[in-house]
Amino acid sequence: MMRTTGTEDAQPIASINTTPLVDVMLVLLIIFLITVPVVTTSIPVTLPKERVEVRETRPENIIISVDSANQVYWYDKRVASSEELLAKLKKVSEAKPQPEVQIRGDRTARYEGVGRILYACQRAGIAKVAFITEPPG
Repeated sequence: MMRTTGTEDAQPIASINTTPLVDVMLVLLIIFLITVPVVTTSIPVTLPKERVEVRETRPENIIISVDSANQVYWYDKRVASSEELLAKLKKVSEAKPQPEVQIRGDRTARYEGVGRILYACQRAGIAKVAFITEPPG
């Protein structure tokens, strides 16, 4: 390209417009920064798949519920204290075969109620504890 002014001779432009070059390089840098961590995995791991497991409710299974006010229920009867819950779970843990304890926790319940049940199960020596949830829609 030649630059011309009214009275001067034609002179070549000595500068290069580097703005498009910088734009392209920044886009490529961003693409590499995003894709490189995804591509480079050091340890091959097979991740578990989501599944819905249908479980049978057997008559010997123990169902403990926690309502929204953190009240604990053994089937339909309210359990007054953690000591009473622990005593009932110790009796159940001596059965052969040991039944499964299924916990039904209200969605709005605080973790404290469910935590008390888990702690009592651990202290009583219950081997199988399950959580009952709503199936996905």
